[in-house]
Amino acid sequence: MTDSAKSASSVAVQYAATGASKQSNELGMRAMQERAFNKRGEKYLLIKSPPASGKSRALMFIALDKIENQGLKQAIIVVPERSIGASFKNTPLSANGFWADWTVAPQWNLCNAPGADDPKVAKGKVDAVRTFLASSDKALVCTHATFRFAVEELGVEAFDDRLVAVDEFHHVSANPDNRLGAHLRAFMARDRAHIVAMTGSYFRGDAEAVLMPEDEARFEKVTYTYYEQLNGYDYLKSLYIGYYFYTGPYVDAIAQVLDLDKKTIVHIPNVNARESLGDKIREAEDIMQALGNWKGSDPETGFQLIEQADGRVLRVADLVDDDGARRDRVIASLKDPTQSDNRDHVDIIIALGMAKEGFDWIWCEHALTIGYRSSLTEIVQIIGRATRDAPGKTSTRFTNLIAEPDASEETVNEAVNDTLKAIAASLLMEQVLAPKFTFTPKDAGRKEGFDYGEAGYQEGQTNFGVNEATGQYHLEIGGLVEPKSTEAKRICEEDINEVITAFVQDRPSVERGVFDEETPAEELTQLRMGRIVAERYPELTEEDQEAIRQHAIAAVAVTQEAKKQTSDQEPGDKPAVNTAFVNGVRRYVTHVKDLEIDLIDRINPFQASRAILAKAMDEATLGQVADVIASKRLNLTYEEARMLAERAVRFKRETGRLPSRSAADPWELQMAEGIAYLQRRAAANG
Repeated sequence: MTDSAKSASSVAVQYAATGASKQSNELGMRAMQERAFNKRGEKYLLIKSPPASGKSRALMFIALDKIENQGLKQAIIVVPERSIGASFKNTPLSANGFWADWTVAPQWNLCNAPGADDPKVAKGKVDAVRTFLASSDKALVCTHATFRFAVEELGVEAFDDRLVAVDEFHHVSANPDNRLGAHLRAFMARDRAHIVAMTGSYFRGDAEAVLMPEDEARFEKVTYTYYEQLNGYDYLKSLYIGYYFYTGPYVDAIAQVLDLDKKTIVHIPNVNARESLGDKIREAEDIMQALGNWKGSDPETGFQLIEQADGRVLRVADLVDDDGARRDRVIASLKDPTQSDNRDHVDIIIALGMAKEGFDWIWCEHALTIGYRSSLTEIVQIIGRATRDAPGKTSTRFTNLIAEPDASEETVNEAVNDTLKAIAASLLMEQVLAPKFTFTPKDAGRKEGFDYGEAGYQEGQTNFGVNEATGQYHLEIGGLVEPKSTEAKRICEEDINEVITAFVQDRPSVERGVFDEETPAEELTQLRMGRIVAERYPELTEEDQEAIRQHAIAAVAVTQEAKKQTSDQEPGDKPAVNTAFVNGVRRYVTHVKDLEIDLIDRINPFQASRAILAKAMDEATLGQVADVIASKRLNLTYEEARMLAERAVRFKRETGRLPSRSAADPWELQMAEGIAYLQRRAAANG
């Protein structure tokens, strides 16, 4: 790697290629589809499953059962854009053992109807929805926009006793201004329609919640993890995610990270992004010029033809082109079903807002994105373009090029913001891609279906068990607080990544953890994580809040420590055996011998990112950023002092004394300062 593109952070994961996620049962259902179908009787169902796991077909199975066996009249399938409507085309499910076929009459797939989805031209589509609801036909497919217009004109009562299935559910928001979200709340308030919501994102609406907590609690959830999906592929065995800093124009840096032997989607930055050069057409042209000599375009497909020095001709699909006719020809060529199995149909796709969710190109081996994407959901969707399984495709990668902050910039504090967000995204993707952890206190007993190694489960030891079939790991931690209430148990089992998301998106936490070496780990793991949990779940008891905090920080710490124990080399075309992560956890547990929650609380969750940034950033920039962060240290607030005092009480229970203000340990010193703050405040008010 040259100086123009330096690695900032990375995730490397190996998988076993067991084929399990692609195997079908006697009804023709793959593992995720069977799991979802087992919950088909639920009125409100939320399916979280990665791209390419078969959510569309899972919905077909569920919808047919609801109409045939549960008394519903019809199914309305709602997708975010017209291109995704093709996922719900007629499908002969009976050919693989199911008792019915999925059929949508041509006039009821409104995604194929002409006209954009805006109020001026949507009237005809709303009339089509009205006609469908009065008919005896069973299935209709339309966009989110058409559905919104239909509900506004026809009312929620028109959809009584019907299934409303919302694909790419992360487009919904609990914000009152989000009309689709408002309509769904109205459906749930009336309680006459069934709702199935599906999403490939593991983050609940990024900055805004998708549903209000009381509405979300009514949904039964089906979760199929990225680990289960990728571990069960036939061919794909490794995924590498890398974040790189670059200096100068990004077109120069692309050459450093682009492998022309890999099928690649390049997403250029939004025109308002820091990395944008201000002219999307020129940027796409510059990328193609950097690839080789332009030899014209293919008149049939519209692909640009670019000759390499060795005579090889690259076929490049330009989706940035503003010429509608040319772009439509390129899109049609990419969707050509006769070419879906042809690896050589196209080599590189250049896009801005397209080729993300719902875009299916199984041969993609590299998703290269310039500029940080603020939406974690968008990052998951882009990575999903490269994680399709295909013959001969053993490895894949996602690369994010980010402009390096310039130490001479007056606004260095703002310039470093993308760096912090990239670190957060990297940490979150590690959690999403890792197996699911189940943490229990020591001597909680063995769990059925878990392999505890040659010696088996041993009382009095730190036990670590693996269930490869479900992608779950069981790890015992001394002193771990267990959740007591039903809601706290649910959060620890299903939503721990939501807590981690809030933590790594908390800018002060990332700033302190990465750039301020004076910050004790406990300030991050106990104080800041504790405050985040308390603010998210104020209705829970302090004991349940502490249980959630411990489970969240344990998931981050164990993932980070396991990564440290494994090789730092990138996966290549001959992936390593899928034991790296398991062995990393096992080595960590063996190394510490007696794993306690206090030990985990002393691990800085951002220490690996700090070490990588020290290599990737030049010394002047790193020093200036660290100075900016250090200058922002604020005086204690009353709430922080109170939380520190609570930690001090626990400290006294464990050590027999209160924290000392002369202590050498920085965390003990902070707890002592918290007590002193409250004492001064009490004296002043007394």
